[in-house]
Amino acid sequence: MERRIGIGVVGAGFLAETRARCYAKAGGGLGQVVAVADSIPEKAEEYARKYSIPNFVTDFRKLLDMDEIDMVDLCVPNHLHRPMTEAAAAAGKHIVCTKPLTAYVGQDLPKDVDESEISAQGRRHMLSVVVEDAEAMVAAAEAAGVKLMYGENWIFSPSIAKAALLAGEASGTIVEMRGGECHSGSHSPFSKIWKYTGGGALLRLGAHPIGSMIYLKKLEGLARNGKPIRPVSVSAEVGDLSRIPSVQAESDEWFARGWKDVENWGSALLTFEDGSRGVVWASDTMLGGMESKLEVFMSNARIICNLSPNNLIQAYAPDAGVFAGEYLMEKLETKAGWSTPMPDEDWTSGHQPMCEEFVRAVAMDQPSPSDGHLGLEVVRAVYSAYVSAAEGCRIDL
Repeated sequence: MERRIGIGVVGAGFLAETRARCYAKAGGGLGQVVAVADSIPEKAEEYARKYSIPNFVTDFRKLLDMDEIDMVDLCVPNHLHRPMTEAAAAAGKHIVCTKPLTAYVGQDLPKDVDESEISAQGRRHMLSVVVEDAEAMVAAAEAAGVKLMYGENWIFSPSIAKAALLAGEASGTIVEMRGGECHSGSHSPFSKIWKYTGGGALLRLGAHPIGSMIYLKKLEGLARNGKPIRPVSVSAEVGDLSRIPSVQAESDEWFARGWKDVENWGSALLTFEDGSRGVVWASDTMLGGMESKLEVFMSNARIICNLSPNNLIQAYAPDAGVFAGEYLMEKLETKAGWSTPMPDEDWTSGHQPMCEEFVRAVAMDQPSPSDGHLGLEVVRAVYSAYVSAAEGCRIDL
């Protein structure tokens, strides 16, 4: 029997705003955000007022004390994912954790360590720490009997959800996948510093195609022989393309600059245990709006998923002022010329279907296809890719 799920959102930033919109539209009112927590009182109050949320607090622990909250959605910096997940699990709350499930931000170092020492840590050390953190998060949820759901919106996007159905019906072999996310830089200035993010484009953006590829090969394996087809090795390259001398000499404002110790470009090659491959790319150096794409090459079919841009609508304006007051798409530098306005970016990106599925998973006490185990596999793959890029060799998973 379905029941109404009370949701507590932790954080009041860009991602939390997306969640508020999506929960309001998802599931016919099956779930409702009843409280928000943010350490800055003004932000918490403004968020609650904007989205008609009845309660706001500045202390995360007070949110956990609320009986009306069944599920918390962690829209917080990466270093808070593990402690907040463990605290929520201990309080008996189901958990949604945004991607990445965890990241290396110097959590094993003294609090007053210089930020340069964090990014200088060996990549193998980083890998061991993030895997330990992710495993601890999964174990905490399982021990408490609550769900840990991983906020990978790509697999819930209409295009990839349909691709999964088509691939299942085709019953062929996925022999190769190519996918990536690119745009002109993060909304957050903290994205340029390893201390705050635990990595650059490959972690922030590449986690999406990596998670989707692992998910699709899992479905294929379960359908074929009852067990997932897992990735077994990765090789990668990363770099900061803003350091190209001729780029540094240019004075235009379009190219995102100021990256301190993270990559703004990365590419990885995943090898799965059946010999199939996944080619991943991620970049903060692309102009023209967001590009999120996944191609699936099968032994008997080919599927192309365009999350963004897509051609549901195409528009032209001779001047940027023509569409000045209307949202077109994320990261678009100018509204002049041809564009592909997104009619509902929350839906096409998969955020709204994801929120609806998470609420339903709690209400119906059923597993979610995007859980802590998927998040663990993604961080293992990403940080193994960082090891590969640092050491110049293929890394076994």
